Amino acid sequence: MTLRAVVAGVGHYLPDRIVPNSEFETTLDTSDEWIKSRSGIERRHIAADGQTTSDMATRAARAALADAGLVADDLDAIIVATSTADFTFPSAATMVQAELGMTKGFAFDVQAVCAGFIYALANANALIVSGQAKRVLIIGAETFSRIMDWSDRSTCVLFGDGAGALILESGEGEGTTADRGVLSTDLNSDGRFRDILYVDGGVSTQSTGFLRMEGKEVFRHAVEKLASTATTALEKIGLTGEDVDWVVPHQANIRIIAGTAKKLGLPMERVVVTVQDHGNTSAASIPLALSVGKERGQIKTGDLVVTEAIGGGLAWGAVVLRW
Repeated sequence: MTLRAVVAGVGHYLPDRIVPNSEFETTLDTSDEWIKSRSGIERRHIAADGQTTSDMATRAARAALADAGLVADDLDAIIVATSTADFTFPSAATMVQAELGMTKGFAFDVQAVCAGFIYALANANALIVSGQAKRVLIIGAETFSRIMDWSDRSTCVLFGDGAGALILESGEGEGTTADRGVLSTDLNSDGRFRDILYVDGGVSTQSTGFLRMEGKEVFRHAVEKLASTATTALEKIGLTGEDVDWVVPHQANIRIIAGTAKKLGLPMERVVVTVQDHGNTSAASIPLALSVGKERGQIKTGDLVVTEAIGGGLAWGAVVLRW
């Protein structure tokens, strides 16, 4: 028998405030059509004043626990993927742990920007297959609205806030690709490309800073690297794009999503797309899309799912799992 990290439940949370593209027309030289044609985004959710990343993460966590039929003390660990934690420390994960009433185990954050959930998922899988944990809650949560330069039309229209959560638990498989659970992971980074996507502030500079991005360069790297990491993750277990039921990509830009699907030889009908409703929610985008995909009835038990993301760093990666 082979130990596998199997999906037990998913959930998500979105702030109440919805901002349509038209709202930007009053403050920026832009339009609904311009934003949609370049990104596929039609609206995004923005956190309320005083609403924090850990608040949203906790709400998504509760939804995932309810979906799995579990309570907080059934968990051994919590991993939160975020670049916008409430404080420099403590971690958002320990704050979620306290809010959930989880009195055992451990919690920590992972920071790999938009690829954060992939990194967190790979770490959770490693904890389970190594026997260090039996059940891990993984959350992607972001309040990117707090690091937007609202005068920069090339970036501020692209991002939104939200949180998604997924629970992995230890299960037994036969050691084949028919097993439920995480089947392979592939993680990468290359710090030489730091300047094409970054925030121009931080603790050591004593400033919060704003997100800065070279859009054309990010697009070029994204399509190539996302297709490559997804292919690599599949090849590790002897599979190809033809075996995939669903691709659940990082929801950054519909053109990147479509370009990656084309390189993988997959029709858009097999891609879960939520970017039109949420914008780019960074580390939250994949768990949000997984939860919405299940809610829509797209992702079903036994489906082979490939999920991939790229973010500042550059950091990128993919996970193949059977739902």
